[in-house]
Amino acid sequence: MDIEKIKTNLENRIPSIMGAQHFTKYAVLLPLLKVDDEIHLLLEVRALSLRRQPGEICFPGGKMDKGDKNEQYTAIRETSEELGIPNECISIIAPLDYTISPFGTIIYPFVGYISKHEILNPNPSEVDKVFTVPLTHFISNPPDCFKVHFKAAPEDGFPYEHIRGGQKYKWQTRHLDEYFYYYEDYVIWGLTAGIIKQFVELLKNETPLNNE
Repeated sequence: MDIEKIKTNLENRIPSIMGAQHFTKYAVLLPLLKVDDEIHLLLEVRALSLRRQPGEICFPGGKMDKGDKNEQYTAIRETSEELGIPNECISIIAPLDYTISPFGTIIYPFVGYISKHEILNPNPSEVDKVFTVPLTHFISNPPDCFKVHFKAAPEDGFPYEHIRGGQKYKWQTRHLDEYFYYYEDYVIWGLTAGIIKQFVELLKNETPLNNE
């Protein structure tokens, strides 16, 4: 192995996230629609029969299939399947920042607009019910924030003898900000609340809040 061989192997490589090939990709849609001439966000209550997070509030979306051509396609496909509407009723406005979870997943959120929402026919195997919240509610009511702290817990047999400080090694610790929005009897939290928070912050930075 020489330097030219190393350069040849690396020169056309496109950097990615380390270990990305082992992550599962998901895409979700932050759906906007008009209700009485006002912009609302649509949210789902997950079916109680689901194995993961039954009864929790979320956006439509799901796992990226091998046949999906990109993350945006996944967001539209999953939304169509869950809400029972044709793909052509869903238009993408813009992507938001993707999220890498500590559980081996990458989530790609997209802001979209749903036309003809009156024909929604949610899939009962995935969706218990849907509801909408005026966008102004999120703009006017910042979320509560609570911190979830993580600590390092090496497994039994961890080779402390090979690291400086041994069992007294000062591990870096981190925390996760969990956001909570409240609307009527609904509590919106977790990843869904985090996506809403970023969306609202982008609107406040870039878009006038009046209706002119």
